[in-house]
Amino acid sequence: MKRGIIALTALGLIAGCTTATPEPDRTADPPTTAIRLVAFDSCADALADLRAAARKSVGPWGLPDALQRLTAAGAERGGARSGAAPADAPPQHSATNNHEAAADEPDVVKTDGNRIVSIVGSKLLVADPNRRVQTGQLDLSRAAGAGNWWLSKLLLHGDRAIVLAAAAYDPPAGVVRPSVGLPLDTRALLIDLAGTPRVLGSYRIDGELVDARKIDDTVRVVVRSRPRISFPPYAKDATDADRVTANQAAIDRAPVEDWLPRYEWTEGNERRTGQLPCDRLSRPTGHTGSGLLNLLSFDLGTGRLGDGDPIGVVAEGETVYGTADSLYVADHRGGRLVTTRRGGSGAPSEVSTGLHRFDLTSPGRPRYVASGAVPGHLLNQYALSEWKGHLRVATTTDPDGRSRVGGSSSAVYVLRTDGDELRRVGMVDGLGRGERIYSVRYLGDTGYVVTFRETDPLYTLDLRDPTAPKVTGELKITGYSGHLQPAGEGRLLGVGQEADERGVRQGLLVSLFDVSDPAKPTRIAHYHRPGTYSLAEHDPHALLYWPGSGLVVLPVSGRQHVGQEALVLRTDGSRLTEVGRIAHPGDDHRAGVIRSLIVGDTLWTLSDVGLQATDPTNLAERNWIPAT
Repeated sequence: MKRGIIALTALGLIAGCTTATPEPDRTADPPTTAIRLVAFDSCADALADLRAAARKSVGPWGLPDALQRLTAAGAERGGARSGAAPADAPPQHSATNNHEAAADEPDVVKTDGNRIVSIVGSKLLVADPNRRVQTGQLDLSRAAGAGNWWLSKLLLHGDRAIVLAAAAYDPPAGVVRPSVGLPLDTRALLIDLAGTPRVLGSYRIDGELVDARKIDDTVRVVVRSRPRISFPPYAKDATDADRVTANQAAIDRAPVEDWLPRYEWTEGNERRTGQLPCDRLSRPTGHTGSGLLNLLSFDLGTGRLGDGDPIGVVAEGETVYGTADSLYVADHRGGRLVTTRRGGSGAPSEVSTGLHRFDLTSPGRPRYVASGAVPGHLLNQYALSEWKGHLRVATTTDPDGRSRVGGSSSAVYVLRTDGDELRRVGMVDGLGRGERIYSVRYLGDTGYVVTFRETDPLYTLDLRDPTAPKVTGELKITGYSGHLQPAGEGRLLGVGQEADERGVRQGLLVSLFDVSDPAKPTRIAHYHRPGTYSLAEHDPHALLYWPGSGLVVLPVSGRQHVGQEALVLRTDGSRLTEVGRIAHPGDDHRAGVIRSLIVGDTLWTLSDVGLQATDPTNLAERNWIPAT
């Protein structure tokens, strides 16, 4: 990774903003406050700064954590490779439903057309989709040396796979537990798939896995770590002031190593260890000293993991968005503190989203470019989009409706890199007053935003002029779309929930929208299944859209089902038709279908009990591969 330095920028409104509804005059620009991030000069400088920030933020029950910050509930074109393939190329096949095609996202199953690689429980399974047989498996927990790991996902690169996972562990004697939360680490395994799957190397670092992206040969991994400060036992008869004083004394005794994540990696029989160097650590002003954001780079083209070439930033980060050239990490800040018992005052604070951009155009460490901030809460990575040198960001203020003044409202901001700042150049606000954002999609210079509380306004946005974005159309229907999927020229698929006129959810709703006229978006077809829901409403990886045949596949569950079936629909651009449903053998939750993919002329579905090959035209079973 290139050395990264992050700046946090609190930006004021600037000229050139437009609104969806009449707003007060904004011709005068409020002052802009830039909070730049700089590298530490030395370990002594780092320690002094971290201690000072932690002393200010510590409460009677320790340092603040992510639970004390407001959160809300919650794939540019992914999916298909098209065009004629040479004779020696693998069959046409679907890909992970990624936000951006050039930035592959980790998932529980991948295919390159010649093999299907999946993670089922603690096992990595490899299948040949042409012969429809399992060809190998690997016990991941044993290979990683961790008996309790989860959230396993993988990325595929030729004959190599990298598996990423979170793991809980018991710190060895003499090692202090993290000051906030459970002792977690992030693990990576590099696996050779050329023959029987085998581990080429492993990696472990203190902290929680946030997300990762693979751009070309390189995997970028984002990890959030916590300091390991030995706070004194809580004295029952002590006052809050006494506890704060004791905790501050513990901070004053903590060495800089207590903040820096430790890592280790193996290559064959060799094992090496390290800790994030002070000269790889940077800070913004105003940080709390309670968490670090770590960026790792693994070049899969080398056939080894190495030390991850880490850099660190004294900041938080919850959402990752990647393109071919940039990596963005978003930090959800502010919100209502939970209780004084957890170290907070209980008083509400302004919710904002910090944004940090890194350049990925050169090999090695990401190079920090710029940072900024916008008001409101970010739903997910689909609320972000980089287009022609600008970043579009959709947020909601007060998404949970806690404020008694003004209520919730949503906006789309347009930012431009200006030096080391992401500076706001335009905005359109007033979207869905009293509601919050449920889904966002950007397609080129057009944006689509769904807000909901009782009805579903689908807004279309004209983003051609970054200084003057504007609403061009609005469609009000019952229910909402939790995910919007491109489905051909002028068409969008929406996956969400139907609702009555009071906003009460009524079950799965798949909608087909005609957005060819941005001024008049219409819904031309829909499919409603009462009493059910789908993972694809909040996890786009669970949705398969295959353009060649108009196939739409998504897992569906409900009160009538212990597990999840795969619902198969088909669209011709004007209709949605149910083809049927696919269920895996078994009567418990493990048999629930979670993913689907296409290889050649076969539809594959994945559950924790195995892989099923199905004819996509009539859903006749072609083969069953148990996960054994």
